[in-house]
Amino acid sequence: MQATLKIAFLAGLVSAACIPAAFASPSDNAFATGSSAQVGPIADVAREAWREDMVHIATPSQGCFHASFPSIVWQQVACGAVRTDVHPLPHYYQFGEQQTAGNGNDYTIQTGSHLITSAVGTFPTVTGVTSEKGVGVASYGDGGILGANEYSVQLNTQFTSTTAACKSKSGCTVWQQWVYATDYSESGKGAIFMQNWLIGYGRSRCPSGFASDGEGDCYGNSSAALPPDISPTALASLKLTATATSGGNDTAVVTYDGEAYSTSQKDSTLDIASVWNTGEFNVVGDAGGSEAEFNSGSSITVNLAVSDGSTATPSCVADSGTTGESNNLNLSSCTATGGSSPSIKFTESN
Repeated sequence: MQATLKIAFLAGLVSAACIPAAFASPSDNAFATGSSAQVGPIADVAREAWREDMVHIATPSQGCFHASFPSIVWQQVACGAVRTDVHPLPHYYQFGEQQTAGNGNDYTIQTGSHLITSAVGTFPTVTGVTSEKGVGVASYGDGGILGANEYSVQLNTQFTSTTAACKSKSGCTVWQQWVYATDYSESGKGAIFMQNWLIGYGRSRCPSGFASDGEGDCYGNSSAALPPDISPTALASLKLTATATSGGNDTAVVTYDGEAYSTSQKDSTLDIASVWNTGEFNVVGDAGGSEAEFNSGSSITVNLAVSDGSTATPSCVADSGTTGESNNLNLSSCTATGGSSPSIKFTESN
């Protein structure tokens, strides 16, 4: 299968290379990549095909990997550790006034008895976005998560199910997040990682690899791949893919323009593959219950597609988000679609 993808992809690149230069136009991408030699609409199509291919090509082992267009070979890179002083929060944490999208007020895709094995979150249409800043969470202080271009893109499961990771603790449920966040290792560097939660674990000591949030919950992070900060004006190019494999690895992949980064952890961390049937995807504050505040006139279309072994139309459920972070955009109606890639789609704007 990988060989077929490679042959087809290279053929597409050859075709693109034969287009006369008169048809090319400058790229409007708002951030740098390692593959900017090709510009114009044909190159944009080629990069989009490459991004689609990369999310279907498995990394050769557990760890962190990087690839640059047009290569479809994952190269292993050093993993980083994400900060623990501030982190994304479940939505039941409240910080002042009710937000617009996020902090519970969000749509989720729900597949019922069909377990999700992978999910792909994208922003197919982004208009009017010229700036964004992280605001709020005065009780946390700045902490490097507030200010211009501070945001996260999160793909989250439900936290209404228990697995073996709860170790038979009464009232314990699991929650897993696949996250891209800006400035999580050092200034100018983002992070792609998974955050794992044991909600309601109790006041007893958290399991190895988890820390207490002081509220009876335990949380821990996977290793992180460290892409550069991605401009919020470039969200239309960003794709976040989450996979969960029972008995294998869970992976997080972020692709944007001509770059791809991946990290993985053992699914046994939360055993999420055994229960995952709900997904939330959105762009929100960086951490700590913060809000991503976009400039007036911003409009972002959100699409979350899943693989669940079914072609049935999923449910799009309002007011069912799980993250405690938010943005300042107002939700419109949500559309659910079945078929080979069941999905939900909605637009949010201000």
